[in-house]
Amino acid sequence: MGKIQGIENLLVYLDSVGYPLTEQQINEFLLARKIPHSKPYGNMIVFDRAHIQWWVDMQRKTDSLF
Repeated sequence: MGKIQGIENLLVYLDSVGYPLTEQQINEFLLARKIPHSKPYGNMIVFDRAHIQWWVDMQRKTDSLF
């Protein structure tokens, strides 16, 4: 399992898997606790690549329902 550190790196990853989001959208998901992440200390935000891929898959399924 790989880790993605920081929002900027998450944006790059999401773009690479064809699910581009803006920094504002990511921040909104973080505030609403709707995207899997951890904060090991301070302001550091870490995303587990496998969890993010699962989340993207779930978002795509939800988006396709409407």
